[in-house]
Order: sequence, then C-alpha cells, then structure tokens
Amino acid sequence: MAKIAKIEVKEQNPLNSLQGFFKTLLEQEEISAILVPQHLPMKDVVMPTLVTDPEKLNGTDPLAPVFPMNAAKVVSRLTGKPLGGSVAVVLRPCEIRAFIELVKLKQGRMEEVVLVGIDCLGAYTNVDYRRFVGDDGAEATLRFCQNVLAGKSTAVEDFDLSPACKACEYPVPENADVLIGLVGVDINQQMLVKANTPQGEALLEKLKLPEAKEPDGRKKAIDSLVAQRVEYRDKMFAETTEATSNIEKLTSYLANCVNCFNCRVACPVCYCKECVFVTDVFDHEPTQYLRWAKRKGIIKMPTDTVFFHITRLAHMSTACIGCGQCSNACPNNIPVMQLFRTVSSHTQKAFEYEPGRSVEDDPPLSIFREGEFLELTGGKE
Repeated sequence: MAKIAKIEVKEQNPLNSLQGFFKTLLEQEEISAILVPQHLPMKDVVMPTLVTDPEKLNGTDPLAPVFPMNAAKVVSRLTGKPLGGSVAVVLRPCEIRAFIELVKLKQGRMEEVVLVGIDCLGAYTNVDYRRFVGDDGAEATLRFCQNVLAGKSTAVEDFDLSPACKACEYPVPENADVLIGLVGVDINQQMLVKANTPQGEALLEKLKLPEAKEPDGRKKAIDSLVAQRVEYRDKMFAETTEATSNIEKLTSYLANCVNCFNCRVACPVCYCKECVFVTDVFDHEPTQYLRWAKRKGIIKMPTDTVFFHITRLAHMSTACIGCGQCSNACPNNIPVMQLFRTVSSHTQKAFEYEPGRSVEDDPPLSIFREGEFLELTGGKE
C-alpha cells in the first residue's frame, strides 16, 4: 500500500505551505536542486526555475493557471547526460508523461530525477493568463484554486481554460514518484502527499510529514472531473473530425499556417535535432514555384504547410500527450492541438498504446509484434 502523508496548511494559504514543503525537500542531502515554476520579477511571468538555495523559493507557484512551456524538454536537457546530483522536478501530469516518452526515445534519463507531480486544475493560454492574473499573481492563483475545487466556473469574462486542459483526462499524476493531491481535498487545511514508487517512499520517510488517509471523497471528485473532461474531449474529437474530413477541409483548417514551425519547437515530444522541413528537401528552386503556379493558376504561399502538419502527425501521433503547447505557440490561433489529439486518439487506440504511462511500455513501431494489423498485411491469425 502506498505511503500517504499530508502537508498541513497554515493560515488557509496552500501556496505558502507548498513553498515550505519545497524548502524542506531541497534541504534533503540527496536533493541537489529543484526545478519548479516560479513567479519572476517580470510582470505576469511564471517559468520553470532551477533552484539550489531554499531561500530562493519564495516565488514558487506550481498552482498558477498558466502553462508557458512544457518543462519536459527542460528536464530532458538536464538529464541527457550525468548531472552529478539528483534533481526534484515539479511537473504537471502532461509534463511527466512527455518526459517519460522522451526517456523511452533516449532523450532523457530517470537515474537522477525525482518526479513530483501535482493534481492539475488546468491553465489559461498565455495571453488569457495575463488578463486573468491582475497585479497579484499569488492571490490570483489562490482564487483560481479555490474556485475550481469548489466546483465554480473557470470562465472569466470572455475566456476560459485552454481547450487542451478542458479535454485532458489525466489530471492526476499517478506516475510521479511523489504525488501532491488537491482534488477532493480541503486545501485550506491540508494537501495530500502520496508516494507512488520506492524512491518516493524513501523520500517521504525522510521528510517526516504527518501520516494521513486519502479523503473519502477524493476518488469521486476525480471521477467527476475526468468525466467532465472526457465529455468535452469527445465533443472536440467529433467537431474536429468533421472540420477536417477531406483534403479541402483540412487545407481550409490549416489555411493560416505560415510555416513558422512554432508548434514543432513547442512540442515536447518532437525531438529531432534536425527537422526535414529545414533541410534542402524543402528548399525549392524559384522556378518550381512558378511551374506550380502556372499549372494551377494560383498557389498559396508559403507552400508545404499542410504537408508539414501531416508529416508531424506521422512522426509523433503515437507519442502526443495532448499538452496543447502547439496551439499555445501558434501566432495565428490555428487549433493545432485539436487536430493532433483527434488523429492521435485513433493512432494510439490502434496500437493499444497510452503515451507517458510507463517507461516499461515500448513505443509503437520500435518493436515487431507478429500478427499485428492482419487486416492490412493480408496475413492469417
């Protein structure tokens, strides 16, 4: 049975109590640094920070409803080679799932990392967060958490949580070494801390937190949240399928793409060091454009935009964890996430694969399974 403890919340301020927990964590001899989202001096900015001094954690805010980047890429860079000390990384569930995919793709290592996951209540887009936060980021975070956990609407004026968060069916980081639970918990009084791995149990023992039991209503609250998100997700899948059901519709869907490649750069599992679209393969001769234009009478510039997205889908739809950073990074507000999640749902179902669940799950196409897809190969069972 997993070891469960609690972070006692003082003065009904869970953010301050979390900061105290992280300070205690960083003071452990085996933890050299902690990677955690933190308010920076620049207004409205919350970014991953690598901290070695416990006194530098006063701006820590992993509950802020903003998601400027998927930090799995940062953890990948930190762990690609021996680091010389263990790092506790505080991540959203989708960031943990992305990092696990990167580990399986030999883009990161688990040996010097302690994964600390927190129940994810969702986030606004970068632009909408700036409208939401006001002058006090910490106060805005507390207000957001209290409203979500009380079942109140997350909508503010004319905006709401990002579609990726509203469609995410994995709000609880069950694959973290240490899980910090919020859903179904009175966070004005305490936060749940659960060890999911032997590494997490050993760390929790040293932290000497008060023991606790999982609240009776936690499972029901999680199930309700997941059901709500699955309903939104399935509606999104249906609408996106209809909007991209043939090449003409898909071309229209992606019409505003300018080949900035922001979605590729922001994607945590798009890891190629050199993308085929920035090689000579797609460096067309000027005369080629003219020939295409003469043949059709008109061509959209830049070219290859639809082909770019189709190629990306072919490369990483099995590994897509639905974090939504592709849409968050798009300068023209193309609903890239909706397209990638919709197609990926079919790919992942076909391979019976759940990305980011476990490092023990082999990525599709990396192994051969006899008798797979017989309807396509023409073989017999």
